Amino acid sequence: MDNGLLLQVYEHPLLSREEIGTICALHKKVYFRKGDFVLKEGLVADEYLILEEGLARSFVYDYNGNDITTNFFAQNEIIIEVSSLFQRIPSKENIQVLTDCICWKIDFDDFQNIYHSIAGFSEWGRAWMSQSLFESKQRAISMITDSAMKRYHKLLEEKPLVIQNAPLKHIASYLGITDSSLSRIRKATART
Repeated sequence: MDNGLLLQVYEHPLLSREEIGTICALHKKVYFRKGDFVLKEGLVADEYLILEEGLARSFVYDYNGNDITTNFFAQNEIIIEVSSLFQRIPSKENIQVLTDCICWKIDFDDFQNIYHSIAGFSEWGRAWMSQSLFESKQRAISMITDSAMKRYHKLLEEKPLVIQNAPLKHIASYLGITDSSLSRIRKATART
């Protein structure tokens, strides 16, 4: 298989081209229609996906039953619920596509086999997990230290597809603000 996206995602100095080819061959192309769920709360994740085209989000319900977006997944990113997949526990999050999506899926069992048989793949996984942890920590700190305007501009810069395709209520909940606050921020941004 020659898939540029997968080759790019799995590029790592400890993985040979042949090993990356072996990893890529275990992925299956899958399609989702706008609104489909990739994972529902209470189920155990049995795969992760690499998003080739489209936009997805993860979300939870707060103690009042409000839908709160916890993450957005854009092109070339891995759609994953880490805790459920690796700890084999029911997910606390839902993952839903916001647009029609094309993804590359790898099942947990296939992932486990190559993780233990290709040494460089475990190093790739460690690097990916470290980067994800770093980004999660930066987002948590940003929610406390940055203004809503600054968080909006950061999202606009890093993931413009979210601003273009996600409903405002999902963007607002992700930023930790109300819909009306987001509307004011968008108006102020449009004027500058």
